Amino acid sequence: MIVLEWIPLSVNLKIASIVLSFLKTMMFLKLVFYIITIILALITGAHGQVVQMDSNKSGFVGSQVELRCQFVNSNPPVKISQVTWQKLVNGTKQNVAIANPALGVSVLNTFRDRVRFKNPAVRQRTPSLEDTTIIFNKLKLSDESTYICEYTTFPAGNRENMVNLTVNARPLIQMSLSTPSIVAGSKDLKMTVATCISANGKPASVITWETDLDGEYSTQDIPNPDGTITVRSDYLVVPSREIHQQLLTCVSTYNEEQYTDSVTLNIQYEPEVIIDGFDGNWYLNRENVQLTCLADANPPISLFQWRCLNGTLPLSAELRDDVLIFKGPVTYDIAGTYICDATNSIGSASASVEVVVTEFPSFPHGVTQEQQQAGVVIGGAVVCGTVLLAAITLLVVFLYRRRSMFKGDYSTKKQILGNGYSKAGSVPAHPSLPHSLTFSDDSDEEKKLELSRGSSVLGGSVPEFHTCQMKAYHTGLFEDHESCRFNDHIYEFGSEVEVSVDMVPQMDGSVISKEECVF
Repeated sequence: MIVLEWIPLSVNLKIASIVLSFLKTMMFLKLVFYIITIILALITGAHGQVVQMDSNKSGFVGSQVELRCQFVNSNPPVKISQVTWQKLVNGTKQNVAIANPALGVSVLNTFRDRVRFKNPAVRQRTPSLEDTTIIFNKLKLSDESTYICEYTTFPAGNRENMVNLTVNARPLIQMSLSTPSIVAGSKDLKMTVATCISANGKPASVITWETDLDGEYSTQDIPNPDGTITVRSDYLVVPSREIHQQLLTCVSTYNEEQYTDSVTLNIQYEPEVIIDGFDGNWYLNRENVQLTCLADANPPISLFQWRCLNGTLPLSAELRDDVLIFKGPVTYDIAGTYICDATNSIGSASASVEVVVTEFPSFPHGVTQEQQQAGVVIGGAVVCGTVLLAAITLLVVFLYRRRSMFKGDYSTKKQILGNGYSKAGSVPAHPSLPHSLTFSDDSDEEKKLELSRGSSVLGGSVPEFHTCQMKAYHTGLFEDHESCRFNDHIYEFGSEVEVSVDMVPQMDGSVISKEECVF
């Protein structure tokens, strides 16, 4: 520092202090400028440089999958120095493939045959590294991992992103019978008749069954060392002859896809035997009769044997495996109880029939007993229907004739004594004699008969009773309710004496039956 001799020492010190403060201020401003520049560069780089990738990708074993990696540069752009693909294994990064503008493309030996860059520009002498998508071929279960795509840039530094790769395995569906032959048991014990396996799947399959059988199934998941899962399902049912040849279908659902496989049950069981041929109408001299042994068995019958409970078979009987033929006309000698024994590898069973020989046919030859019974039932139904129809017809005719023969009102009851009019009516100024009589339905038939013959149930003849009635009418006694007496029978004038409606009174005082009236 130069100090003027003529300037006082205090002034020199003051000037030196000012200069030093200025220098410190300039250094501070320069530092602040550099800091601001770095912050702006970092902010600009963070918003302008992006590595774009899918978050998750998946594929099946043996298939191909693309892992996308694209670099979005800033403006002005930064320089891409290198792109590195890495696999994350137990927290450690393992290189897969590298693209360098100066050194070219490099793929590690482990992935060399299965990994390549999709964009051809990456492999050129002057490469373009904005799109470094890679393609995985022949995927393995061991390829499942997290993959990192890292961009090295200048001056912004490193930029990276990652993708999770999932490798799935389609299962192998296999269905089989538990054993080639399943034997029906005598006890109601369920056993495994079929097994369905979904092997080496990832993720695990879901197995269900489609069948009409009344059974149940049990399912077990078995993990494999390579990460796949084998699912086993057993179908259990009681084996019997009824489920023989029944269809059993296994349905395996994997990733919303369904796979089916079916088997047909083969149940072995002992014979079930019946004898056919005897229709209950074997009569003397009938021709061409035979007995047939019908057996249901699995496996088929290996041996049929015929025998007679009464002793030996008749001489006219001829054995032809499951058929017993009787040659010639029917005689009493073939009557008896016949037994058929049927045998297969599972067991034996028998059936019997009693043959009865009659002198004459029970029903026409060629018509079975069942057909005869059916004819009887049909004939009986026809007869019943005819009788019922006839009864209905007669009832309708009777009601029609009764209605057409009677001209009055059945519901109105009229007096046979008094002025000839009903109680409900008024007496006219010049009343006339009654022109008709009505009788109640409950009148006695014998009284009707007597009345029709001229003898009165009132104790005298009808004319005499009519004379009494007329006398009471003309003398006005009907107002005093005088009585007419006949043979100690007193009938008050004006009372409601009813006679059966089956009798018709006449003008002369007599009555006749409706059945004898002609209208």
